[in-house]
Amino acid sequence: MRFSSLLVAVATAASTAQAYWLADMPHRGIAPFAQANYPVFRNVRDYGARGDGRTDDTAAINAAINAGNPCNRGCTSTTTTPGIVYFPAGTYLISSSILPAYFTHLVGDASSPPTLKATANFQGFGLIDGNPYYTDVLNWKAVNVFFRQVRNFVIDTTAIPPGTAATGMHWPTSQATSLQNIVFNMPTTPDVVHVGLFIEEGSGGMIADLTFNGGAAGASMGNQQYTMRNLRFNNCKTAIIQIWNWGWTYHGLSINNCGVGIDLSAGGSNNIAVGSVTLFDSTFTNTPIAIKTAWTPSANPPTAGSLVIENIELNNVGVAVQGPSGTMLGGTSGSSTIQAWALGHLLDRGTNVPRFSGPINPNPRPASLLGSNGRYYVRTKPQYESTPASSFLSVRTFGARGDASSDDTAALQNAINTAVAQNKILFLDHGMYRVTSTIVIPPSARIVGEAYPVILSSGQYFNDMDNPRPVVQVGTSSGQAGYVELSDFIVATQNAQAGAICIEYNLATTGGQPSGMWDVHVRIGGFTGTQQQIGQCLKRPGSAAVDRNCIVAFMAMHVTKGARGLYMENVWLWTADHDIDEHLNTQITIYTGRGLLIESTEGPLWLWGTGSEHHVLYQYQLTSTQNVFMGQIQTESPYFAPLPNSLVPFPPLAKYSDPDYRAQCVGIPGNCAAAWGLRVQNSKNVLVYGAGLYSFFDNYSTACSTFDAGQTCQQRITSVEGSGENVAVYNLNTIGTREMVTRNGNMVAGSGFSENRNTFASNVGVYRA
Repeated sequence: MRFSSLLVAVATAASTAQAYWLADMPHRGIAPFAQANYPVFRNVRDYGARGDGRTDDTAAINAAINAGNPCNRGCTSTTTTPGIVYFPAGTYLISSSILPAYFTHLVGDASSPPTLKATANFQGFGLIDGNPYYTDVLNWKAVNVFFRQVRNFVIDTTAIPPGTAATGMHWPTSQATSLQNIVFNMPTTPDVVHVGLFIEEGSGGMIADLTFNGGAAGASMGNQQYTMRNLRFNNCKTAIIQIWNWGWTYHGLSINNCGVGIDLSAGGSNNIAVGSVTLFDSTFTNTPIAIKTAWTPSANPPTAGSLVIENIELNNVGVAVQGPSGTMLGGTSGSSTIQAWALGHLLDRGTNVPRFSGPINPNPRPASLLGSNGRYYVRTKPQYESTPASSFLSVRTFGARGDASSDDTAALQNAINTAVAQNKILFLDHGMYRVTSTIVIPPSARIVGEAYPVILSSGQYFNDMDNPRPVVQVGTSSGQAGYVELSDFIVATQNAQAGAICIEYNLATTGGQPSGMWDVHVRIGGFTGTQQQIGQCLKRPGSAAVDRNCIVAFMAMHVTKGARGLYMENVWLWTADHDIDEHLNTQITIYTGRGLLIESTEGPLWLWGTGSEHHVLYQYQLTSTQNVFMGQIQTESPYFAPLPNSLVPFPPLAKYSDPDYRAQCVGIPGNCAAAWGLRVQNSKNVLVYGAGLYSFFDNYSTACSTFDAGQTCQQRITSVEGSGENVAVYNLNTIGTREMVTRNGNMVAGSGFSENRNTFASNVGVYRA
């Protein structure tokens, strides 16, 4: 009798337990250019997955992924078949790899993350294989794998024999991708050879909130650049093996009871493969060697292996940094903190030491940029784990069509206003929402997208270069008080939009936590529905003529003077260089005037894992601002330059403090009138922890971007102008550029490309204005 009562009680509790809102709410998203009735949202249980820990769910999960025939094996890339594949709580037994399609998100129950558990005889390269080797090359070109997420999982390889090679996740991807809230469980026996996360190629990317337990290596990774924060490693033989990179930023690492913390020795001293690493606000505990490096004063390439560490806590760590010949920086049997220490080229306010090793002064940190623990402030993307589905409103219920052709301006604005008035979260069901006038996001708005829906500007309202207007305006006026949370959607333009400011950010958030933008991207051109593809704007090498119909945006994003308290994470502001939806990824020529302009007079602002690419005048410009943190920014100059160069088609406007290349380039040789990667004007407390500023092309030829060719794609790429108080860049990496840093119009001594030769980029380990 008592046993029966217990069963009833358990059943009642299960039936009344609140499910995660993403599973509970209706899904009305459409993919307007996919087949009819294409399923954007799929629950793996609807495809036969049991999640009971006994049934082999591999086939059912892959069936859910492939429903509707999305872009998978043999497909180059696409935006037309997006997907969210949802996993309720449970344990999903799998015997071979889960193979997510292009533009497909795998999302587990955030309130009770599901487990993917390998069988003992598991076959495959990763329980999740994000880019399979069907042949001897990856299915997708890693540097073109964009717009995908995996979050909220436990990945368990413990049933696979420890001595059998096994990988938790294979993830060679690039911009606008993210991993979040994932635990990797591996065996801890001495013979273990398992690896949690493996990345061998790509151009990332953002990874946050991962835990690695056991294994031979928690993470083994090579990629052009990455931002990674809040990673925890417990009982790994080696926490991180860095295979290769150009630049990598780690924040908030917690490495516990591992043999080696971070191994940067790949390639050895005669051919170092690791370009640069920036590590800060991290802790090593009970780990004999915190960092292992191949760097020596005579290593090759000359600046490879650049390492900058700041605010690193050691607890029972014998060696902080070990080089090829022994200890370079000692540890402690107790507890101590490394304030700041570096290997590499030091350019610090007139000090020029090409092969520096030793302690450095840490960056002065403004209090407004710090959390309560004294570290730089971070915040995980909200997933509203305890919020019921009844607290969400669907934009489709307000009449928004999302078909890329209907005018959804009024319906979308009404949905946003109603959600704010009712203190609810707006769910932006997948679709392409065409708007013909500005969409205003007021204070207190919370908006969550489904598989990256698109707000698409269109029409003459946004096509006047002399009267630019925002597509999405956060706050009605600069300095308006308020707070917002925005995540997982895209702002884009359709056809000619010479006056479109894709995002204008005005809010001043003070006190408490800042406003946030997570996985909010600007994607201009190169995809179906934009009318900015090969049919309209095919590249024309050798021609400097500008097609006025291919001037498609005025600016990607503007943070105005009165704005304050904005946290941005994994935000990619991309003007497309190629047509994502064309099977050859053929290049296109389209023109966007400006990337990200920050004019906030007070700050603070945080930019974690952001990128800005292919804008004509600059990628990042900071004007008369202060208290800005930037973690591993990444830029690329336009591929068509210098035909035309940055003198056209956007004349410099004093209102926006635009660079005047005609004046700036007097007497400067080479391709001077070329987009700045980073321009800092009259600003204070601008702290950059990793930067990759790249110029790969001269009129669509990459012949200019090698050391042998003389890095002639453009002459200059980083400019610090005016006062420049406490402006610092750790691990500045440039490609295709002869002068790495310009200060008030003059090249900084020691910042020539050739004297800073690294793996593929040139590198300056520490630059302070």
